[in-house]
Amino acid sequence: MLFTPLEIKETVDMFLRYKLDIRAITLGISLLDCASQSGAETRRRMREKLLRVADGLVKTGREIETEYGIPIINKRIAVTPIALVAMSSDEDNYTPYAQTLDQVAQELGVDFVGGFSALVQKGFSSGDEKLIASIPEALSVTGRVCASVNVASTRSGINMNAVRRMGEIVKQTALKTANRDGIGCAKLVVFCNAPEDNPFMAGAFHGTGEGESCLNVGVSGPGVVKAALEAYRGASFDELADVIKKTAFKITRMGQLVGMEAAQRLGVPFGILDLSLAPTPEVGDSVARILEEMGLESAGTHGTTAALAMLTDMVKKGGVMASTHVGGFSGAFIPVSEDEGMVAAVRNGALSLDKLEALTCVCSVGLDMIALPGDTSASTIAAIIADEMAIGMVNNKTTAARLIPVPGKRAGDWAEFGGLLGGAPIMAVNPARSDAFIARGGRIPAPIHSFRN
Repeated sequence: MLFTPLEIKETVDMFLRYKLDIRAITLGISLLDCASQSGAETRRRMREKLLRVADGLVKTGREIETEYGIPIINKRIAVTPIALVAMSSDEDNYTPYAQTLDQVAQELGVDFVGGFSALVQKGFSSGDEKLIASIPEALSVTGRVCASVNVASTRSGINMNAVRRMGEIVKQTALKTANRDGIGCAKLVVFCNAPEDNPFMAGAFHGTGEGESCLNVGVSGPGVVKAALEAYRGASFDELADVIKKTAFKITRMGQLVGMEAAQRLGVPFGILDLSLAPTPEVGDSVARILEEMGLESAGTHGTTAALAMLTDMVKKGGVMASTHVGGFSGAFIPVSEDEGMVAAVRNGALSLDKLEALTCVCSVGLDMIALPGDTSASTIAAIIADEMAIGMVNNKTTAARLIPVPGKRAGDWAEFGGLLGGAPIMAVNPARSDAFIARGGRIPAPIHSFRN
């Protein structure tokens, strides 16, 4: 295949000027065969398997970066939900499992390991309860472990007992890491309809329907999409949609190439390509700036939901043609702290917590990396989670909440998390209480349209 000088220049510009990258290659590994009645033996088996299967992950990623000139920002591991692996052991505190994962991640040089997780959309097993209770300590004593809990689904409804419990856990986790602006909560996400093949943290885990191992890829590229739209100022939405679709196709093909190559070199199956636009705190790598390029003065103003809906849909339409296996979230992420445009919109007053919730009806994930006042009550946090779970349940889509109540800080203050997690202004929360609502417990039934078979 021959390429024109213009096509070569376009590709070079994508990497050098517009910050195109592979956000993550994530190796999923099943740990189901590691379970035993002894916690120590289970962890020994986990360690041995992870070191054996993931030994070449970081090296392979670096080799591909060098050979193809494609930046791979994170190399990650996702494991079977630990609540399932540890359930048959003789222990009540699952923190040592998180510590084992953290130690292995450090030895292998991977950036994050996901799967300190539980699936409780319909109820709790004993292992689920133990894992959830262990989350605050586990995330405070580890640096690379990420946790997730699925509390709702379109088929099962919303487990409000789990929602109430997660409000308490988020609050406890923030207090455990109070000296670091509650950063433990940045590694904790609460899901509705959690995907089993997600390469993005903090919600990645290797689902029970997956094989022994697989390689999943998450691409990025907000800067590339914004640059493409700059040449179409004043154009109709029909033209904008076509440009976004074509650009997403190019980005996704690059991700497909890297994913297939990495999987082949590691000797594992290629899983899925998650074609989400994932921002970073760097200028020029923002989803919010894409929305503003469409004609909005600031992300968050009237018209933002419509703009984000089109962006998400066109990314999916362009990307799905470029890969045989698309999965994960796929669309557009809107994490506040990880997107400098979103941060600017919060600071100028155009973007509120309520508007963010509205945007989650049409984007990929949900209320992501949002810093809240430290005195926000556990019941209010649970109520915010419940609202987000309802959006996912009713719309048959994945939604999530990654909320960070920052101890000692108030609305308008600044919280700093560092690295790809960025930093964010503390957002105001509705002062009216939801205590009695959350105290009811039980389960909100699944919507009527879920009964399809």
